[in-house]
Amino acid sequence: MNISKSLDVTSTTTSGRSGGQVWLLALGTFAVGTDAFVVAGFLPEMAGEVGVTEATAGYSVTVFAICYAVFSPVLATVTATVPRRRLLAAALVVLGLANLGTALAPTFALLVVSRVLAALGAAAYTPNAGAVASSLVSGERRGRALALVVSGLTVATAIGVPLGNLASRFMGWRIALGLVAVLCLLIGAGIALLLPKLPGGNRVPLAERLSVLRNPGVRVILPVTMLGMAAAYTAYAYAIPAFDAVGISPHSAQWMLFLYGLGAVAGAQSSGRLTDRLGGTKVLILGYVLMVCTLLAFGSLSLTDVTLPALIGVLAFTWGASSWCQTPPQQHRLIAAAPGEAPFVIALNSSGIYIGIGVGTFIGGLAGSGSAPWMFFSGAAIAGIAAILLLSARRVAN
Repeated sequence: MNISKSLDVTSTTTSGRSGGQVWLLALGTFAVGTDAFVVAGFLPEMAGEVGVTEATAGYSVTVFAICYAVFSPVLATVTATVPRRRLLAAALVVLGLANLGTALAPTFALLVVSRVLAALGAAAYTPNAGAVASSLVSGERRGRALALVVSGLTVATAIGVPLGNLASRFMGWRIALGLVAVLCLLIGAGIALLLPKLPGGNRVPLAERLSVLRNPGVRVILPVTMLGMAAAYTAYAYAIPAFDAVGISPHSAQWMLFLYGLGAVAGAQSSGRLTDRLGGTKVLILGYVLMVCTLLAFGSLSLTDVTLPALIGVLAFTWGASSWCQTPPQQHRLIAAAPGEAPFVIALNSSGIYIGIGVGTFIGGLAGSGSAPWMFFSGAAIAGIAAILLLSARRVAN
């Protein structure tokens, strides 16, 4: 049985019930995102306890991102026949146990192993959560359902680093990760109890699944994902020094990160609704124009001695909105381009997101984390390239 066909059966679920189930899936992506981002908030403490430098401890984040990108399409193939409810619940259990492993790790080597396991759980959960959410609602509400699931990740993006800082200050990083583990396990139990039975699909070899890349629509959509996220993340990984360059102290930068997060949630939610109404391409063009203008404004401010906190707060909001407005329309476009391979193309899109994050972070750091103009202007340039690619390919994929 084809998974897209089997999942469509669940669209008969009542609106209220399916809405609650989509919210539950969004809580799962929140747990995944918290796991991915909270570590950055207590890297110094974690590094000290496992006996490595902060830079070395940061490699645990890199390992997570790389493994997520690699495992996402592979797991979509390996788990193709597994019933969706069982798969999603099991993925969160793996993620929860991996977090317990990280919290208890006595050495950096064991900590890295636990981050690899966490990436396995996250890579199995997030793409399938998006595919299942889109199947639980009617076609005209698909964009909003995808946006809601993505919003779990955007909220985690917003509060992950601040939560990490607070956790390390009041309870220690090990207890904080233990709480993330409990959250994962509780949501996994909720999915096992409340999500309807959803059959898996047919087992298809990875090489055959990758043939979806011959689909012209898929082939032109995925590079846009990578470029768009690369543009968004040239400065985000270095947000504290980047805000400092425009006159915002490290203490006040936490509030700017909250504004970024509010913008991320608003961007993801509004882009889902606008995608249902206008189509993915128009929404993405608006997002990239906003991102270019925002990053150019940041870059220009970093070249002056002028400090305008109110303006910077607005720019932080639009930065978050333009960064995270991309995912719902991209997922929508991919499902439309390859409806029979919805979970797999969403998995590929997730890989593209993490590859983009890695590339953007690398490019942003080429001139050093203290070079804010380079970070902002390079991000604006990449966003412009993404918009050009999107426009040039609009006849192939809308």
